[in-house]
Amino acid sequence: MHTVFRVDDITPSEKHKRLWQVELTHTDDSDPQLAALTKRIKEEIDGKRWYRISKLMLQVGDLDQAEELYNKLLKNADDDRDTTHIHHQLGVLQQRLGRYKEAVTSYEKSIEIQRKTVSDDHSTLAPT
Repeated sequence: MHTVFRVDDITPSEKHKRLWQVELTHTDDSDPQLAALTKRIKEEIDGKRWYRISKLMLQVGDLDQAEELYNKLLKNADDDRDTTHIHHQLGVLQQRLGRYKEAVTSYEKSIEIQRKTVSDDHSTLAPT
């Protein structure tokens, strides 16, 4: 892990009104609070929240950020269901960007994975 400091106190400078004095304490990997915080952050990153954030970025039009998040999620996908969802969302994003060949490829990957995991008459594979 990188060097980490805990903020102990923040006080305004007596001499300079625009400056603040920050007191820090060096911590290491054996610090239980740091270990708990690190574990929590890892759980949140791996959890479903990042899927919602990615979808929100897509909805508000921040397509570059959405694509970056979806690609990171794809690398860390836990199962076929997640991978299918991410490929589909990448297809939506690529379609919005006018990258139609890439969109088709992403949609096809999504369908290919779904065909391995659900029956042919499953509603997610229904023709449109």
